[in-house]
Amino acid sequence: MISFQRFILLILILLRAYPLLAQEEKEDSTALEKKNVMTTLTDGITTSVRYTGETIQKVGKHINAIDTNYISPNLYNLAFMLEHSTWYEHYKLGTDKNGYPQRLSFSPNLGTKLGIYFGWRWIFLGYTFDIEDLFGGNKDKPKKKEMSLNIYSSKFGIDLYYRKTGSDFKLRSHEGFYLNNQFKDIHFDGLESSIKGLNAYWIFNHKKFSYPAAYSQSTNQRKSAGSFMAGFSYSQHKISFDHEKLPESMDNQLNPNLRFSKIKYSDYSLGFGYGYNWVFAKNWVSNLSLLPGIGYKKSKIDDNDFKDEHWIKDINFNLITRAAIVYNDSKYFVGASFVMHTYDYRKPNLSVTNSFGTLRIYAGFNFWRRKAKTP
Repeated sequence: MISFQRFILLILILLRAYPLLAQEEKEDSTALEKKNVMTTLTDGITTSVRYTGETIQKVGKHINAIDTNYISPNLYNLAFMLEHSTWYEHYKLGTDKNGYPQRLSFSPNLGTKLGIYFGWRWIFLGYTFDIEDLFGGNKDKPKKKEMSLNIYSSKFGIDLYYRKTGSDFKLRSHEGFYLNNQFKDIHFDGLESSIKGLNAYWIFNHKKFSYPAAYSQSTNQRKSAGSFMAGFSYSQHKISFDHEKLPESMDNQLNPNLRFSKIKYSDYSLGFGYGYNWVFAKNWVSNLSLLPGIGYKKSKIDDNDFKDEHWIKDINFNLITRAAIVYNDSKYFVGASFVMHTYDYRKPNLSVTNSFGTLRIYAGFNFWRRKAKTP
């Protein structure tokens, strides 16, 4: 038999050991709980990533769904392209108030650039440079800035752009002046402008009509087709004008309404138009599309808010014109495209029409053929 003293000693040992055993059990339980949480979190992240990828893939297939009787998809992953681009812009200032109408038209010489591009499916990235820079003839010429991003999918398209002119404009024509000498194509460094904006448009007949076939070479139009389009655009315009740099005889006769120094206006526009792809020979397609819009303009002249008595007077018209011709046999492609934006700003005593466009001539080839999908 166990003596009373030994029994008491055994009880004390058990009581001392119990907290340690409980602590170890608690630590084991906490570690297991943390492990379960991490496993659940990891599984959740993995599931979310997989679900997001599947969703993006489904959305991509949905927005790029096509009728293969009219359009064939690109068979390659990558593309290389060389491009020659010509930039054009034109500004026309005018007034009809006080019975003394006048017009002034300005534009710079056409600018030309060379570009090298690499593309992944429908995304092209590249670098462009002025041809004059190669021969050192562009050192004193005011620098321009042009940036743009164009996305063409089956269902919709997006244009993001920013342009800032130099001060190398020329006075191209004038009306409403009584002059002994006519001034034409003379240098005028009193005009500067910048514009930034966004165009978004929806293509209704997207399964048969392909914008990418005409403007990004990522599909091939096999049968002629057209589509109505709806669009929204937003743009900000800044125009600086120093009338004192006009010839003195013109400046002395200049209508007071044209003696402004700055115009700033924002344009919100809704448009509805039509585009057509004409397949006139095997592997050839030409496109013409017009997207006119009705815009509401909020403006400042010389940093003062310009307000009309009736908001309807702030409604003006815009137009986006696109044209293209492309040869594409899936492997090699060559073509030309032209995109023109025209904005019309009119107030009771002042009108400004500004246009800018780009002509691109390009050639390239596709490579790294996509794997055929298994049924």
